[in-house]
Amino acid sequence: MSTTTIRLPEDLKVRLTRAAARAGTTPHAMILEAIAEKTEIEERRSEFLDTAEQRYADIVTSGKTVAWSEMRRYLERRLAGSRASHPKPRPLAR
Repeated sequence: MSTTTIRLPEDLKVRLTRAAARAGTTPHAMILEAIAEKTEIEERRSEFLDTAEQRYADIVTSGKTVAWSEMRRYLERRLAGSRASHPKPRPLAR
């Protein structure tokens, strides 16, 4: 495991120490958890954006999409437990 030094403003260090005590943990553990949470958020955001870019590229390549009204109707039926056929992609409206 590597070591990284961070410099905290004194007021943040005091807040961190108090919060860690209330949570029954150490400031070090809270810092690790915060870094892990922020890293997870950024990784998920990056995956989301990559997926969106790929899906947009697929739309541009195929020229086809599904109207939101049709997709919503499909999803509502599925959520209600009804059988629903997949909406058919159609040429992209321009």
